Amino acid sequence: MTGPAANVALSAARVITPDGERPATIVIHDGVIVEVTDRAPSGVAQIVIPAGRVVLPGLVDSHVHVNEPGRTEWEGFATATAAAAAGGVTTIVDMPLNSIPATVDVPALELKRAATQGKLAVDVAFWGGAVPGNADELRPLHEAGVVGFKCFLLPSGVDEFAPLDAAGVRKAMETIAAFDGLLIAHAEDAAVIDKAPQAHGRNYDDFVASRPPAAEVSAIEALLEQTRATGCRTHVVHLSSAASLPLIRAAKAAGLPVTVETCPHYLTLRAEDVPDGATQFKCCPPIRDDANRELLWAGLADGTIDMIVSDHSPCTVDAKCLDTGDFGEAWGGIASVQLGLPAIWTEAAKRGIPLTDIVHWMATAPAALTGLTDRGTIAPGQQADLCVFMPDQRFVVDPARLRHRNPISPYAGRELRGVVEQTWLHGVPIRDGDRRGHLVRPTAAMRTDDV
Repeated sequence: MTGPAANVALSAARVITPDGERPATIVIHDGVIVEVTDRAPSGVAQIVIPAGRVVLPGLVDSHVHVNEPGRTEWEGFATATAAAAAGGVTTIVDMPLNSIPATVDVPALELKRAATQGKLAVDVAFWGGAVPGNADELRPLHEAGVVGFKCFLLPSGVDEFAPLDAAGVRKAMETIAAFDGLLIAHAEDAAVIDKAPQAHGRNYDDFVASRPPAAEVSAIEALLEQTRATGCRTHVVHLSSAASLPLIRAAKAAGLPVTVETCPHYLTLRAEDVPDGATQFKCCPPIRDDANRELLWAGLADGTIDMIVSDHSPCTVDAKCLDTGDFGEAWGGIASVQLGLPAIWTEAAKRGIPLTDIVHWMATAPAALTGLTDRGTIAPGQQADLCVFMPDQRFVVDPARLRHRNPISPYAGRELRGVVEQTWLHGVPIRDGDRRGHLVRPTAAMRTDDV
């Protein structure tokens, strides 16, 4: 780890600030933004960003499965954080499952922290897990610095991270609400899925039918009922079904402390375009049709959906069953921490959505959700984490050039708009091989109203 960054003033014709896009000079001292000004100060090293670039705050991706220790052949801190840096992401928050042990108590958290040593290209925070029988571990994990607690309402896909039943959700929420913590939930109803046709074979429509929108609607209804009863701050992860939006909209209107995320794949990919046997597109809940996708964009526009994060969920090549193309057997997950910004910008630009909105959804809101309030905007007092973005450049996705461990991507061969030219961490550009990332924890009490 290097020492504090030298003083520098970074000037650009286009900078995304909390007040909008404008020309600005960002003055950095010891890795922190001390001023955002219209004129370059004297006595400070000057860096001028060339035309055709926009300076964004470093993105905050609050939904990343790193899998280390225990399943490092799927992913690891070195590869996941290198991919994040290549995608303009300067902070990731690691999910508590798919590593062994799962992060469901303080000793497991300490093992995970130890596994990061010398590997971090960007900053990393951690979620804890809420599983059957660990309610007494939640406060100690909170005090140890996790940003909140993940639970599943149906089997997670790994035996070491079991789902909570209704009583377990109530107990977790009551415990978490007592210290004003945050519960996040994979919201699909197992009973609804059990009644649906079982996933099988190469046809993608058959897989989508196995995870119907009703499963999300039912699970979110139950989750909101528990939120109403306990007052626990609640966050719905990776929303895929627009059928759930009226429920969430009504809950917010009623003042419930609920927030929602969706993911790049739900906003950029369409069920109609998934070829038979293309299991690189499998994720749970699934990518749905174009009409659903447009409703998700509308949910972002009206504030029903609060943020966009990757749900970077990698696996080994063989786990995707590319040889058989069987959607029932393949692992469900999409690894996209490196591609989230260009994927979203490709679609947003078509819709006339400005980069200021993208920054809110992909940096400011996830930072607020997780209590990492010293990042996510370009403003005095914020960490000098920046992304130099070329919004009009295009590239074709080559999985071999992605930094995550296993080169599988549903974006392979797709032309995307927007190139991350440079990512700055703590006031210094990240170079290949840099390992200057820190372990971080919430810097302020998290409030749903701030998201």
